[in-house]
Amino acid sequence: MIPIELLPVCADDLDEMAGIFNYYVEHTLATYTETPVSVERFVSLMCFSPGYPAFVARDSDGALAGFGLLRPYSPIPAFDRTAELTCFLSKGNTGRGIGSAILQALESEAVELGIETIVATVSSLNEESLRFHLARGFVEQGRLVGIGSRNGRCFDVIYLQKTF
Repeated sequence: MIPIELLPVCADDLDEMAGIFNYYVEHTLATYTETPVSVERFVSLMCFSPGYPAFVARDSDGALAGFGLLRPYSPIPAFDRTAELTCFLSKGNTGRGIGSAILQALESEAVELGIETIVATVSSLNEESLRFHLARGFVEQGRLVGIGSRNGRCFDVIYLQKTF
């Protein structure tokens, strides 16, 4: 793993975070969004939630290597022990242990918040993300078949769950 520092997300990070997200929009099938988004739209899509952890990973040069966050799975109190995960790494930083470090930090914070389950929804076209989650203890719990279309390709939404 390359040396990184995990820091809480702050307003100054949002432009760089949106840039990472937009790289995936433009060059991969990892997002559900087909066109790049503004910082304001990015913030809306991420649903940052007070009290829930959100981290950026910065390398030794201070460059943003990735980010991850948890948000409520649902506003309904019955689901207070469940959070939804989002994580993206900058180009060239996958497979270097950064995503694992972000996930471990989020999981540690989740336990302190009383969260017992983390869910992730992943496109069936995003094989790298599926491998990442499954290798780190997430289990596929279901899929909505053919409900999405991105760049003319249909995809399933796969529900992954990790319980502590």
